Amino acid sequence: MKNIKTILLTLSLFVLASTNVFAKDSSYTYGTVWEAHGIKVKSGQFENYMDHLASVWKESYELGKAEGYVVDYHVLAATHPRQGEADLVLVIEFKDFVTTAQRQEVWKKIQKKMSTNDRKSDKEFGDREVMRETLSSSQYQELNLK
Repeated sequence: MKNIKTILLTLSLFVLASTNVFAKDSSYTYGTVWEAHGIKVKSGQFENYMDHLASVWKESYELGKAEGYVVDYHVLAATHPRQGEADLVLVIEFKDFVTTAQRQEVWKKIQKKMSTNDRKSDKEFGDREVMRETLSSSQYQELNLK
């Protein structure tokens, strides 16, 4: 009987210890969503492209901040880009992932505020091809370590 109690006690302690190990919270939590766009500015177009970023591009992300879905945005310059690498990296930090419906709703607000529509926006996007080439676009989710 003493052996059975010892075995049961040992098993109970093992279960309790393993439960504590497996019940431990993760060492991180999910954070904000980041997009990064690598841009190669074409020769002689840097000032023109920066003018665009300082106006229309900035205005759209300021609206996003006011609406609460954009946390912040940044324009980063590569200090020593190698052949084929981006001159600029446009980084946008979003509060969370957005659904297609949310994206369309936001796009309509941006178009209204900027007095534009899909056709005009598409043409303007194409017109910027003389200024820059998008080399890459990536999306990341931040993991906040505890």
